[in-house]
Amino acid sequence: MPKFIAFTGTHSTGKSTFVDKLTDIARKRGLRVGKVKDNASECARAGFRILKDHTFSSTLWIMATVIREEQYEGLDADLVIVDRPVSDAIGYLEAALAVTGRELPSEDRNYLYALAKLHSHRYDLLFKTVLDESVPLGAGRDPDLAYRKDVDSCIGAALSHLGVRPLNPLNANDMAQALALIDLIDEEIKQGCQYDVG
Repeated sequence: MPKFIAFTGTHSTGKSTFVDKLTDIARKRGLRVGKVKDNASECARAGFRILKDHTFSSTLWIMATVIREEQYEGLDADLVIVDRPVSDAIGYLEAALAVTGRELPSEDRNYLYALAKLHSHRYDLLFKTVLDESVPLGAGRDPDLAYRKDVDSCIGAALSHLGVRPLNPLNANDMAQALALIDLIDEEIKQGCQYDVG
């Protein structure tokens, strides 16, 4: 079974850069790496509302798609790196509800959190990127800077609610845990090869 590393955080905080960096390191070590990409654009193309218009349905669609893609990418991988884990979508939903003054039925909210809590243990490591408001938004990103900040806060609150303590990709000790996991996978593969030969 592959190991899983996930990166969560509001938009334009460097998640894809960290994903690509770790992917490159792992592949240079000879690991088979699967990548789960951000699927919000795909969600919108499918007809769901996203960003400030997020709904229960769009959130569940994103979460289910992430889980599906994790399983698919893990079929032939030693390590799967996830750009936006299941809990990420809840942060966007909570921010959307707050900024638009909408309410979500408690049974819908409980369902989403229960699914995220059950699934969050599948991640060996989960990093939350740090919002630096001096960094400009990437091309094609939602221009509402206040919403971007709200999403950052709501993702953090969702993780806290789920009992997940995220790592910081800018912290050398935290990133060392990702490198150590790559080393561990590499060592397990080598040991497995020795057992196969013997």
